[in-house]
Amino acid sequence: MKKFAAAAALITAATFSTTSAEAQSRDQIRIVGSSTVFPFATAVAEEFGRSTNFKTPIVESTGSGGGLKLFCSGIGTNHPDITNASRRIKASEVELCAKNGVTDIVEVKIGYDGIVLAASKNAAPMEVSLRDLYLALAAQVPAEGTEGGAGNMVPNPYKNWHEVNPALPNKPIVVLGPPPTSGTRDAFNELGIEGGCKTFAGMKALKSADKKLYKALCRGIREDGAYIEAGENDNLIVQKLQTNDDAVGIFGFSFLDQNGDVIQAFPVAKKVGEASQEPTFEAIADGSYPISRSLYFYVKKAHVDVVPGIREYLAEFTSDKAAGDFGYLADRGLIPLPDEDRAKFEQAASDLTNLELD
Repeated sequence: MKKFAAAAALITAATFSTTSAEAQSRDQIRIVGSSTVFPFATAVAEEFGRSTNFKTPIVESTGSGGGLKLFCSGIGTNHPDITNASRRIKASEVELCAKNGVTDIVEVKIGYDGIVLAASKNAAPMEVSLRDLYLALAAQVPAEGTEGGAGNMVPNPYKNWHEVNPALPNKPIVVLGPPPTSGTRDAFNELGIEGGCKTFAGMKALKSADKKLYKALCRGIREDGAYIEAGENDNLIVQKLQTNDDAVGIFGFSFLDQNGDVIQAFPVAKKVGEASQEPTFEAIADGSYPISRSLYFYVKKAHVDVVPGIREYLAEFTSDKAAGDFGYLADRGLIPLPDEDRAKFEQAASDLTNLELD
């Protein structure tokens, strides 16, 4: 990764005198990215606008993938300063950034979130395992009576939850969820769908034999209408659940927390036969809820001290009053980091520590 940074640094040095002037012409922070992080970033932006002399930052919900694409497209007034993400930045995205002169990136982890499965309060309750989710939503599944593997896969035949597991309700599989550009979709595919896939012995063995095929089979979502891409607006999914008792929605815990009066969440078990776990604040914080993930934002270091207020915005977001155990973001559903980790990322934001991927 260092060779990309070194090469791109020359580009940055050659163009920064121009882009600095361009960025300076913008006096308002521009933020893009994850729909899950959007309500938290908006809360911080509003508090920042109220409590400082800087303008309230513009926050757009573009999805994690879409936000990182915009963020990595270059330096200057036409490009965002910060992008939110409900997953960690990928090596390929760091390479894209470097290719476009964005070489110095600050990573800030802000807390945790759980991906929930929920339905209308009027819907029949369900308790599902990760295996159930895989069998219900994967594009291909192990042929009946097999443990999967390269030669034992078939297009998903299941139309009804009861067919997936006789203990589940007799109702059609209709799942409303985010598109591929969403970090929620990425995390759900990895933690939920793949989590269920690898409970089959043949699929676990395939991972060692052909990792690329394993990933395609264990993360691929069916496209026959059972899974409906409902866009980046999680509030829209919540609204649709209220009009269709058969539908199940996939979104972040914060939206469940805000809409608990009209929707119910389904407990999830990591393995068949294990006790299922409801998506609660405590269960997500301690990792016992199986579909939990970290939330981040990324800062373009070249824009700091050029676009006014970025340092101060970072200080606000990472402060105890915002991101601490009793901060205003916890009131909106953010699961705070442990004190030691929060202090680490607060320091990284203050020092503008460069991102290092493992």
